[in-house]
Amino acid sequence: MSILIDFGLRVKEIRVSKNLSQEELSYRADLHRTYISSIELGKRNLSLINIEKLAKALNCQIEDFFLRK
Repeated sequence: MSILIDFGLRVKEIRVSKNLSQEELSYRADLHRTYISSIELGKRNLSLINIEKLAKALNCQIEDFFLRK
């Protein structure tokens, strides 16, 4: 599996565990909903700034996106 797919799956896993919709996450992270969808599908190569926005919006640490479960 590619790092983009792994990352996207972790974002989705964390989002779902916090009972957030893509719409709510996009609002909290100040990113478009379709961008969130593309991330979760492993179709986006994110900037560090957007990774930080996601971590803040999900109230988690950046490293949580890279931990394998």
